[in-house]
Amino acid sequence: MGVKFLVLTGDGINCERETAQAFINAGAEAEIVHVNDLLDNPESLYNYSGMAIPGGFSFGDELGSGQVLALKIKHGLKEAFDNFVSEKKPILGICNGFQVLVKLGLLPFPQAQRVMALAPNQGGYFTNRWSTLKTNRESVCVWTKGLENEFELPVRHGEGRVVFKIGEEERIFNELVNNGQIPFTYKENFNGSYQAIAGVCDSTGLILGMMPHPEAYVFEATAKNKKENPFAKAPGQKLFDNIVEYLKKR
Repeated sequence: MGVKFLVLTGDGINCERETAQAFINAGAEAEIVHVNDLLDNPESLYNYSGMAIPGGFSFGDELGSGQVLALKIKHGLKEAFDNFVSEKKPILGICNGFQVLVKLGLLPFPQAQRVMALAPNQGGYFTNRWSTLKTNRESVCVWTKGLENEFELPVRHGEGRVVFKIGEEERIFNELVNNGQIPFTYKENFNGSYQAIAGVCDSTGLILGMMPHPEAYVFEATAKNKKENPFAKAPGQKLFDNIVEYLKKR
């Protein structure tokens, strides 16, 4: 079987087409699947090499960002999803998808007690802008290998501020740093994230949650300023290229 990604859609998710195209650009297959169809047939997960939960406002963010979708995945997919994770198949959560992965307990540590959350931005409002990211070359994250030291991606979220369990912030942060689980940070900490964290991966480097939108900047045509060659590859595409290359070698 070739490399094939499941890209979730439905119920407020709105970045599925761009996300699927980025995997296709990288040489993989990508199938956009409605969450209801996945819940009707959880075993279909076994047909995929990896999974992406794109950005948007799943279920209108009722009960909190990503909460309803996380509960549906946890209780509706059950054993199939647990097996998918245990087989170390890569998972990408972008923006709202990052919130889902945190509420599923997959990030930052696979444990019952949640020690991290994505809270409302410090300014108290939705942000839609470009942000410069600083790459951590010591990270174990497979998705971010070889990224430039600094690069830009669009960000658009109202609840993207990384916070940790009160009183344990420094301990948790240090553990993430020591494990190489923080692949990049914001150069300008516009939303107040703890230590400017923009994304977190698990200890295997295969599960990545990030607030910036890589799928929104895979060609220079979508840059904030006009580029000489609009069809040239942009930094966001590198994440998708990395994971597809990894799976083809594996």
